[in-house]
Amino acid sequence: MRATLIHGPRDIRVEDCPDPVLLADTDAIVKVGAACVCGSDLWPYRGINPIPEPRRIGHEFIGTVTALGSKVATLKVGDFVVAPWANSCGTCPPCRNGVQVACEHRASWGGNDENGLPVDGGQGEAVRVPNADGTLVPVPGVSEPDEVLSKSLLALSDVMGTGHHAALGARVAPGRSVVVVGDGAVGLCGVLAAKRLGATRIIAMSRHADRAALAREFGATDVVAERGAEAAVKVRELLGGVLADSVLECVGTAEAMDQALRCTRPGGSLGFVGVPHGQDGLPISVLFSKNISVAGGAASTRAYLPELLEDVLAGLINPGLVFDTVMGLEQAPEAYRAMDERRAIKVMLKLG
Repeated sequence: MRATLIHGPRDIRVEDCPDPVLLADTDAIVKVGAACVCGSDLWPYRGINPIPEPRRIGHEFIGTVTALGSKVATLKVGDFVVAPWANSCGTCPPCRNGVQVACEHRASWGGNDENGLPVDGGQGEAVRVPNADGTLVPVPGVSEPDEVLSKSLLALSDVMGTGHHAALGARVAPGRSVVVVGDGAVGLCGVLAAKRLGATRIIAMSRHADRAALAREFGATDVVAERGAEAAVKVRELLGGVLADSVLECVGTAEAMDQALRCTRPGGSLGFVGVPHGQDGLPISVLFSKNISVAGGAASTRAYLPELLEDVLAGLINPGLVFDTVMGLEQAPEAYRAMDERRAIKVMLKLG
């Protein structure tokens, strides 16, 4: 089969790789219909995360189950499934508590399972899925989704659930004002999540016309281009002299966190989901003096998939709009370049 590997900074290649086979009785094999490039994939692509040797890459995919281990009980061959970005067993204490990202038996896409057996990356033609019962979510009544539905289903594997996680961490609720820091796919889905949870005033931070337009389509009432202290001044102006009740930090840099905290009112809440890079930690003195509550981290999108999937299938939300570019698997190197250069918000790699 063909699959994507990262060899080094800005060195993405699509190569011939062995077809996956069942290695454990809890495995499934999924023929990938679509995958995508994640913003977090850009950290190793840019050389910020080390790449000691070539490895498979990709952690978001949807597709069709083609084979099952003997102990898989919740799936059948032919099911169309969504694979969350974090593999999970579904039965250990963290999984039972809805924190599948901390699964005690988690496997790593493009890495290994708990037994040291290799696991395929999501950006390839097929994937061996360890912990199939706990990980994969079948899509009822769907066998061959069209491109529009495929985009939204693929968004549920990571970015929509991650935006939702940020909104929950920020205690978004009806009547609360919201600021979203970050206009990538996660930040835009954070806007959509805030709207879904009932917020009526949603301020998106963006300097890009296409992303700002999508933020408004997702429910943003205002767009702010300013950064840092100037952004907080603008937020205060828009909200009639106060700062925001809820702020979503969806970038992961020290600058983004600083801006998020500046925009949060005393007694407000901040939800953070940006993968931390170049950050020394939260300024405890600021949290103390402003009584800001902070929650978030890596999102257990598996926990949110059932409710979000229901809304997608009912046509209530369309997170797939974050995929503004579609390419074939062989174009994966160009997909990375397009996202790295911000020529694309998010690229879907279409295989099926």
